[in-house]
Amino acid sequence: MSGTGAKRDVMKEAIGFFFWTGLLKPAPGTWGSLAALPFVWLLHVIGGPWLLAAAIVGAYFLGLWAIRGLLTTSDSEDPSEIVIDEVVGMWIAMLPVSFGAWAAGAGILALYPGWIAAFLAFRLFDIWKPWLVGRADRRGDALGVMLDDVWAGVFAGVVTLVLAALSHAFLMG
Repeated sequence: MSGTGAKRDVMKEAIGFFFWTGLLKPAPGTWGSLAALPFVWLLHVIGGPWLLAAAIVGAYFLGLWAIRGLLTTSDSEDPSEIVIDEVVGMWIAMLPVSFGAWAAGAGILALYPGWIAAFLAFRLFDIWKPWLVGRADRRGDALGVMLDDVWAGVFAGVVTLVLAALSHAFLMG
């Protein structure tokens, strides 16, 4: 982040850049989305979808705090290295997979088609920015940075649910 030469806040960078995965090139948003996946597995194994849901809420508010601070030292309204928003969106997209695994009594890794669908749908909505995703992105503030990925995650979660329903209806039964 170029910015005004203000003092670095390592805590806000660790959160906003999601342990600095946002500094990976090319496509830091994709790297941030990928980095979110092992945490989905861990949270699900420890506490199921309920812990994942709680982590989403916590990461949202912690991320918003970090983004607000990081934007004060940036020349950009949405610096590419900030990827905590992708993490939150990816976790939202994965929530139906976590609930599906929990309801089926299966390990979450067994639902790998859901992981793939959620990841691809999330990246599609995050890049394409249709409707509410684009509206949030155009806000030009910290809330917009976070909300566009929240909406992308919601849309990706819905797509994942629809694909799972279709799969169960037509391929398995």
